[in-house]
Amino acid sequence: MSESILQTTLSNGLKVQLKEIHTAPIISHWVWYRVGSRDEAPGLTGISHWVEHMQFKGTPKLPAGILDKAISRDGGFWNAFTYLDWTTFFETMPADKIDLALELESDRMFNCLYDPQEVESERTVIISEREGGENEPLFRLGEAVQSAAIRQHPYHHEVIGEKEDLRKITREDLYQHYRRYYLPNNAVLCLAGDFDTQKMLNRIEAVYGGLPAGQPGPHPQIQEPAHEAEERLVITGEGETTFLQVAYPAPAASHPDFFAYTLLDSLLAGPSGLNMFGGGGISNKTSRLYRALVEKELAVAVSGGLQATIDPFLYTATLTIHPARRFEEALQAFDDEIRRLQDEPITRAEIIRAAKQARAMFAYGSENITNQAFWLGYAEMFDHYEWFLNYVARLEQVTPEQVQRIAQTYLQPVRRVVGVYLPEKGASE
Repeated sequence: MSESILQTTLSNGLKVQLKEIHTAPIISHWVWYRVGSRDEAPGLTGISHWVEHMQFKGTPKLPAGILDKAISRDGGFWNAFTYLDWTTFFETMPADKIDLALELESDRMFNCLYDPQEVESERTVIISEREGGENEPLFRLGEAVQSAAIRQHPYHHEVIGEKEDLRKITREDLYQHYRRYYLPNNAVLCLAGDFDTQKMLNRIEAVYGGLPAGQPGPHPQIQEPAHEAEERLVITGEGETTFLQVAYPAPAASHPDFFAYTLLDSLLAGPSGLNMFGGGGISNKTSRLYRALVEKELAVAVSGGLQATIDPFLYTATLTIHPARRFEEALQAFDDEIRRLQDEPITRAEIIRAAKQARAMFAYGSENITNQAFWLGYAEMFDHYEWFLNYVARLEQVTPEQVQRIAQTYLQPVRRVVGVYLPEKGASE
């Protein structure tokens, strides 16, 4: 896997990253905007995700009805994602058809219509999406835990937004958010695949270079205060399964502690995949929590989650409780494992295995051309591309003592939120 890339910035502030990969006649083209739910004011939660939806509604040059047909006719696929810190759009196309992607994204950076009827139609779609989540126990539990664990920072709310805000947001709110953040000097353009770098850069200059720079909206500078006491909450609803989620503070991805925390996650619950676009899965059956909870039939599944973010976020452990056991039993066994991690020496062999699994998960999420283009921009959203290049080396430098320090520092009861989802029958017993 070659790591030779070109990084440059156009005169309008658009950062460009190009990586030649000649294994197949394919190019993946991504545009990343530095805007996500982190940038939403109270009363406008969910607006970044809604704007992402509106970007598929067409421009005067490229009406909505022709876009899907044009992409699929040329043998490509496309999609978009909104998260805490960013919004991104991509197209993966046959190499000789990539001009369509270049022209599409440069056009909708400025010229999307935001037709009022489309706004109202999409309001219905997004509220339905929100309501669909509310029918899922883990969405309800995760939202409650996240909002309790983060009170002041905008990471407090889910990317989909609050339903009352989704009902009130106007066409003008959406359009102003679009114009405030969808600017070349608030974006990173990334291409990986079968092209000549200089020829592609010339083409990018021709298509994107004339777009005017603007004054991007401000990003929040809010420091979440540390919790001083454990908080517990109970969510009840339909279903037959009890879930337990425990959330601890986690550092920003650019913080040196993040890499030792990554190995703690791998050791404790099995490796998490940072690539949200996809990648292979690795069994967590050698993890401490699997052995302590699943093998002993206190839980039927366990997972951990550590996300790469600009500001400090959360590390969450999620347990699906065995139907014959009470969540209190599982929580006790969970706490016993946390104390072991904090108090007893961690062997070098465990760290080597955890690092190997984390590296494998990382590799699975980095192997194809679309994923290579993804990483060009994704790492830029919370740090720099060098973070991706140095990821494996940083993991290999982590010591058992560093992992234990992370457990002792971050996994403290007074700093956590414990949430339980009880099915209605369990809540009434």
